[in-house]
Amino acid sequence: MTQDVGTQLKARLREDLLVAMKARRSVEAQVIRTLVAALDNAEAPPLPADQTVYVQHAFGSGGAEVPRLQLHEADVRRILMAEIAEREQAAAGMTDLGQHEHAAALREEAEVARRYLG
Repeated sequence: MTQDVGTQLKARLREDLLVAMKARRSVEAQVIRTLVAALDNAEAPPLPADQTVYVQHAFGSGGAEVPRLQLHEADVRRILMAEIAEREQAAAGMTDLGQHEHAAALREEAEVARRYLG
């Protein structure tokens, strides 16, 4: 069985996270952690229509385990574009408020995320 695009990207992100952490590139590490979390969240299966909350199970019992959703290339691209757009919109808002350093930091974060589009 081949890995889905989301799993492949998360493996790459985790490798890049280790490199960024060792090089003490904290902004890059922060963005990569956020991207992994966004992909993890997108893989979470939705609740069944007749269920409003997950059932509490004993830790480690395996009783609450359900298969994760597989992400396709379009899903991954949509998630990455949303992360980039969020930062670019926030940067535009910071620029409007005269917070140019904060805007530059947000644009730098967007550039880190943009690397994973191709």
